[in-house]
Amino acid sequence: MNERSERIGKHGSSAGLTGLPVQTSPQEMVERALELSRNDGCVVLVDEGSTANLRFAGNTLTTNGVARSSQLTVISIAGEGVGVVSRASVREEQIADIVAAADAAARDAQPAEDARPLVEGGPASPDWGDPVRPTDIGVFEGFAPALGEAFAAAEAGGRRLYGFAEHSLTTTFLGTSTGVRLRHDQPTGRLELNAKSADLKRSAWTGVSTQDFTDVDVAALGSSLAQRLEWAKTRVDLPAGRYETLLPPSAVADLMIYMFWSAGARDALDGRSVFAKPGGGTRVGEQLATLPVTLSSDPGTAGIACAPFVMAHASSRQSSVFDNGLPLGPTDWIKDGRLEALLQTRYSAELSGLAVTPGIDNLVMNGPGGGRSLEEMIASTQHGLLVTCLWYIREVDPQTLLVTGLTRDGVYLVEHGEVVGEVNNFRFNESPVDLLGRLTEVGAGERTLPREWNDYFQRTIMPPVRVPDFNMSTVSQAS
Repeated sequence: MNERSERIGKHGSSAGLTGLPVQTSPQEMVERALELSRNDGCVVLVDEGSTANLRFAGNTLTTNGVARSSQLTVISIAGEGVGVVSRASVREEQIADIVAAADAAARDAQPAEDARPLVEGGPASPDWGDPVRPTDIGVFEGFAPALGEAFAAAEAGGRRLYGFAEHSLTTTFLGTSTGVRLRHDQPTGRLELNAKSADLKRSAWTGVSTQDFTDVDVAALGSSLAQRLEWAKTRVDLPAGRYETLLPPSAVADLMIYMFWSAGARDALDGRSVFAKPGGGTRVGEQLATLPVTLSSDPGTAGIACAPFVMAHASSRQSSVFDNGLPLGPTDWIKDGRLEALLQTRYSAELSGLAVTPGIDNLVMNGPGGGRSLEEMIASTQHGLLVTCLWYIREVDPQTLLVTGLTRDGVYLVEHGEVVGEVNNFRFNESPVDLLGRLTEVGAGERTLPREWNDYFQRTIMPPVRVPDFNMSTVSQAS
């Protein structure tokens, strides 16, 4: 299973964890599990999650609800062997059995190639002992009335709104036998809006990422969707081919996230990825983009803040349980168009001779200063396509990171600075890495929601970009 499959699989296995609350506090559960382990080392993670959601269709709220989840993960270490056991909704009397199972698995395991001394503990998180405060339906207190007004405006304009709003809050407690006691509270919010004409023949999509829904301008989103449905009243059929194309921040996010997930140092060192250097080694240090593009991550970025330390529930080619608690800081993956770093564990860093740069749960792309807005980029386009979003992205060739996918919910023809109509959908074939070298314009970055990957990665700031020859390989019948 590759890294992206592991991400999707792990996400899918934990998304529905609901049940009775644990009988002990998360902090007590960490301490009890560490105390019970009889092996050489132990790492314990407790994830307390809560979710609130609103769902709507045809300008009407259909459902709303809240859910809670709890998961205990015990990582036991015997010599260089590792045993991992994870369970949901654990009761106090079950902790001993889970720890015993992890201890036994570690003793039976083959030596782990990424085995390293556990990270030494420093000061505990200041809020380590505070109770978990779950999200609830009240997070939508200011948002819900604005959504109702958007429903009314859509109804008056002969449109139908469909979609959902979701807010989650996950609190992770990390404790180790070497004294690490860290906590992170991660709020995550997303809104997806799909507008359709009354006859359901025209469709437009938009989405936003938010921490708490206080910054979501539903009226502006609704107006944008209304404009796109107006554009779609004129239909223009175009053949497959290479077109100058404007990609909005959401589409750029989907491509850059996939590239980020594919940037593991181990795969590059083994010659299995686009970042492998012919003859051996990695392409770190090579120029990937002619424009001074920067792709970076920083746990402290305002609006998209994420965990400032490693939280690894299992080892993979891009992460290591031995790195749990390792501090994370600002990291440039690409700087001024040059590849600066790949996803590295302490183990892979020793193999590559490069810095330790673990994955971080946000991503920011910037171009030259003074980048224009998407609207300004449209106004300067003589002949090209404006894509709303990308869909069903799948890898074709890992050696070049060639991916394929579909356009969806609106591709528009731009002539002499104006959108003149909607065109048919396409299947595209492109490599995000190759695209970086062909960009002719990078606009102003903004917080955005990827369409394809927003179940797994929501914290991005991306710009619109101009590609002079985006490969629309075939016409698609998808709507």
